[in-house]
Amino acid sequence: MGQPTSTLRRTPLIEQHRALGAKLIDFGGWEMPLQYSGILDEHRAVRSAVGLFDVSHMGEVTFRGPRAQEAVQRLVTNDVAKIPDGGAQYNIVCYPHGGIVDDCIVYRERADSFLIVVNASNTAKDVAWFQENAGAMCAIEDVSDATALLAVQGPQAVALVSGMASRPVDGLKSFTFADVAVAGIDVRVARTGYTGEDGFEIFVAPAKAGALWEALVAKGAKPIGLGARDTLRLEARLSLYGNDIDQTTSPLEAGLAWVVKGRGYIGEEALATQRQEGLTRRLVGFVMTDRAIARHGYPIVDDAGASIGTVTSGAPGPTVGKNVGLGYVPTALTEPGTKLTIDVRGKRAAAEVVKGPFYKRS
Repeated sequence: MGQPTSTLRRTPLIEQHRALGAKLIDFGGWEMPLQYSGILDEHRAVRSAVGLFDVSHMGEVTFRGPRAQEAVQRLVTNDVAKIPDGGAQYNIVCYPHGGIVDDCIVYRERADSFLIVVNASNTAKDVAWFQENAGAMCAIEDVSDATALLAVQGPQAVALVSGMASRPVDGLKSFTFADVAVAGIDVRVARTGYTGEDGFEIFVAPAKAGALWEALVAKGAKPIGLGARDTLRLEARLSLYGNDIDQTTSPLEAGLAWVVKGRGYIGEEALATQRQEGLTRRLVGFVMTDRAIARHGYPIVDDAGASIGTVTSGAPGPTVGKNVGLGYVPTALTEPGTKLTIDVRGKRAAAEVVKGPFYKRS
């Protein structure tokens, strides 16, 4: 993460971020807010009240036509047939060898119309992959530049957005969406998020994004930067592409077997073989038992100091009060309670494997 330059892409909310005094950084080629009032303060605001995120850098791709569902199913590992109209589903896109192209959320408008939201840094790569492998089945269009995306997250998020909506949206179930007006602005609200908290992600026309942001802030939503977004998702044990998952990892190794349920998708044979032969490594969550912070790329070592795995994410967990992390280790070391040793800049630090998310909302 370096200093912003004039070549960086910007979301429609850049002026709002500047007016709030955000610390702006280069995030995958985008000029984005790292923090406003401080990562710890912002993290706590999302866990206790309501936070507002600019996630307009994310990519959006539409699939339209009679074979749209077939096209989407060829690309993703989950069972797309189970998504109802107005529903959404977490998904993985795989290469033929089983490595991960990206993780994404698939939104179904109807049988002939789908929207896939992909990670910002992967948008161009994903669109090319989609076109190459499913472009003959339906019309595939990158609509990222025509879409702004805001996330409102926290225990007060649903009530705040519902109170501003043209009709109540607090009855929307998790992973469903509806088209409504919020603060008089036409939007799509989806009950999805990346923080471990309840809330919505709101799709809005770029020209209206600033007015919507300011209306939400006026009602008490606190602006949150990428720093707290990362600590929030890590506490909830949500994978980050480029850290915890990438082309060298499979969804089975990453603990995402629960989204490998489809048929006829790219990578299906490789994953079936992996299941049959068994995994040699898996992604685990761990807490540090020594006073140290494990960071991305730190080696996980054996008693002789030889590397046996790698930390993929690590940070202090403000809500859980412990330093936490994720990393790949041999399958023999994946049981909860297993002791691990992390090489922290040349010094050995003890950690312990734990089950499930580090934080789960009540």
